[in-house]
Amino acid sequence: MNTQKFIVSGIVGGVVSFLVGWLIWGTLLMGYMKDHHGIDVTVNRTEMIWWALIAGNLFNGLTLSYIFNKWANITTISAGAMGGAVLGLLMGAAMDLSFYATTQIYSIHSMCADILGGIVASAIVGAAVGWANGWGKK
Repeated sequence: MNTQKFIVSGIVGGVVSFLVGWLIWGTLLMGYMKDHHGIDVTVNRTEMIWWALIAGNLFNGLTLSYIFNKWANITTISAGAMGGAVLGLLMGAAMDLSFYATTQIYSIHSMCADILGGIVASAIVGAAVGWANGWGKK
């Protein structure tokens, strides 16, 4: 695996993950998720924990970068988008269904919206990682 490509495309993916997350969950789905939350509303943050948000997005980009570089050899926007969408579905559904089953964080509606948002976001991040992996390639 090319370590430089892994780091660069991981950082690109992390930045895109942050921006797409803001667009999808911070803008488009914000009202919907507030209206369709689970019954556990005991955590009501008035401010974001920025270091955790930035680290989470960076790890998201690095995860896709690692998979694309180490095992999948994804170096195009279209292959990155498809790989990102599939991974977004599988990882999002695994986590959200587990949270839905064991906590009161999600309603069925917010869980489904979160999974769909995750698919779209992961497709966009995957496209950015695929592009960064193929950048400069002849």
